Amino acid sequence: MVEMEGTVERISYHNEENCFTVVRVSIKENNDIVTAVGYFPSLEVGEVLKLRGNWVMHKDYGYQLKVEYYETVMPAGIKDIENYLASGVIRGIGPVTAKKIVEKFGERSLEVLGESPDELLELEGIGEKRKEMIAESFREQQETRAIMLFLQQYGIGPGVAVKVYKKYREKSIEVLKENPYRLADEVYGIGFKTADKIALKMGMAENSTERLSSGLKYTLLNAAEDGHVFLPKQELIHKAKDLLEIEDESLLEQSLRALAEKEDVVIEKTWGREEIYLAGFYLSEKAVARRLFLLAVMGDKPLKISAEHIDRIEKKCSIKLAKRQREALEAAASSGVLVITGGPGTGKTTTVKSLIEFFQGQKLKVALAAPTGRAAKRMAEATGQEAKTIHRLLEYKAYEEGSMAFGKNQDEPLDEDVIIVDETSMVDIILMHHLLSALKPGARLILVGDKDQLPSVGPGSVLREVIASGKVPVVVLDEIFRQARESMIVVNAHRINQGFFPYLNVKGKDFFFEQVIPPEEILNTVLALVKTRLPGYAGLDPMEDIQVITPMKRGIVGVMNLNEKLQQLLNPPDTGKKEWRFRSLTFREGDRVMQIKNNYDKEVFNGDLGRIIKIDEEGRVLVAFDEPGQAREVVYQAQDLEELSLAYALSVHKSQGNEFSAVVMPITTQHYVMLQRNLLYTAITRAKKLLVLVGTKQALSIAIHNNRALMRYSRLADRIVEEFKGARLV
Repeated sequence: MVEMEGTVERISYHNEENCFTVVRVSIKENNDIVTAVGYFPSLEVGEVLKLRGNWVMHKDYGYQLKVEYYETVMPAGIKDIENYLASGVIRGIGPVTAKKIVEKFGERSLEVLGESPDELLELEGIGEKRKEMIAESFREQQETRAIMLFLQQYGIGPGVAVKVYKKYREKSIEVLKENPYRLADEVYGIGFKTADKIALKMGMAENSTERLSSGLKYTLLNAAEDGHVFLPKQELIHKAKDLLEIEDESLLEQSLRALAEKEDVVIEKTWGREEIYLAGFYLSEKAVARRLFLLAVMGDKPLKISAEHIDRIEKKCSIKLAKRQREALEAAASSGVLVITGGPGTGKTTTVKSLIEFFQGQKLKVALAAPTGRAAKRMAEATGQEAKTIHRLLEYKAYEEGSMAFGKNQDEPLDEDVIIVDETSMVDIILMHHLLSALKPGARLILVGDKDQLPSVGPGSVLREVIASGKVPVVVLDEIFRQARESMIVVNAHRINQGFFPYLNVKGKDFFFEQVIPPEEILNTVLALVKTRLPGYAGLDPMEDIQVITPMKRGIVGVMNLNEKLQQLLNPPDTGKKEWRFRSLTFREGDRVMQIKNNYDKEVFNGDLGRIIKIDEEGRVLVAFDEPGQAREVVYQAQDLEELSLAYALSVHKSQGNEFSAVVMPITTQHYVMLQRNLLYTAITRAKKLLVLVGTKQALSIAIHNNRALMRYSRLADRIVEEFKGARLV
């Protein structure tokens, strides 16, 4: 790391939103002009800076100093003070006023601005209003400088410091000194581990209540990422002990009780075991159970549906409904809430089209929704009706970084009479709570999905638990239609789901298996299939039509390595393509990418797929996302790139809600932990026209016979049963 001091000669670029800046600096030691890039909240020409960072080579702009730490050097001599004030860094002071101030106060000039600004009134041209402007601006400059210096001494780089300062402004230091763990709760993009690093460097005790409380909440949030709505107390304590590296469980118990008293967590005793919820998850689970009960018992009056009705629907839609599909129509007419579930080729889409036709024939307003943009787009294409993501249907609104609310809620409900949700297996407990809260009295809800697919990425297993409760009407579509039976993808998906080995390599069909044993050879086979063999065999575009899906994140045929290899193969470096290095990843124009966390400000969500269409010299990345009706372009600043991953290869979980013309999937015993039936089934059902499994029959057999889905801690089914048992309508 190099250190240097110099004067700002020119500000080439400054982003107001995230403070990323490109600046030309004249170095004090030799008067050389260098380019420095980094995060500077406030900077003006003429300022003197101490910089610390590393030299990096930009392919278009040459060597640049990537600034990790900096501080403003306050001028000492009269000439330096005048240059500093004349630079425009202080509002209300230009070159003429700067000269007057220095002539009047000399080396006391900065002291006057900071400690006795009333003395400025002695100067001609400065009245009360201008004096206040100058004093306030100088104070802001000093506060910014103090905060940056304070944060940097604890190892916080400018990027994080900007986030802290934007949130707390002049109170930043006060907040940090009082409780650094507030950052984990209140500052978007700063988690427990960053806050913990700061707190420990500041000397906060390892067993402080603030640290233990924050660690417990972080452990519950981590568990939610694994799908758990709660954790049993002993499991929570055990995980928190490992995280915090403390031995005294009684201290964690005390902190847990304190969190419960503050209503940050809820402790519920079930069958003699204490179960710990984050308060929001507890309220959501209770509310979902209650609202499903109310929908079931207080739905609108049953609608009449006769055989003639159904005949008319069949004629209008040019379809012939099977027995179960007719049952779905009849159940939807008589129920306030209904679940329709079935595997591929069982006619879910046809059933939805007939439902739309029926309800619209009754002069009812129908809304279609799905969890992801791609799923909503597919729903719209299949039905010929408008479909939205659930977030858009509920009119979500982003506020400060990371915070959001829904415009449609209990107070401002949806206007539609019938809501039909597709891919419901992907909906977590929080989103289901928001959706149910937004239904008007008398509305109907129809949940469509495949109960045997993987559950949501977020907490809960909503579709399965609603079905498991036995209290909500469920229609299972179990007939594979003749046209679907022509597809070995569909046939084998059902065989695998029933625990049978698939038919392999049936001539002229769409389901293939290549026996390859060494992982290195599996990798090479996957790459060859994507690059040359499948395009040659089926006329597929490797960038548009083929998706690699893999069970694991790490390993030779895991997501990370496959993405690196596929990027090199399909979108190699080129002088005509700009790229930007972010941590261990290189993002390049033309890359396929995926959003990996919800960002309400940008209106993009976990699992959204897009393509990089432009990268500029500051690391701003423009991504086009495919959405119902249009492609939407979203700009990512350099530090936002942590929210993107390459998407040439996807994990099975991340592939949910999407369909691809062709899917290539490595399957090896190296993935032993993830060889599960529902995981394999979910991956196979992502393919529309062609599927190739590459690996060993042993690994395939292990996955088919492992029907032990990973358990999730949730009580939704029990709560639904309790609601019906109590039969409380008020």
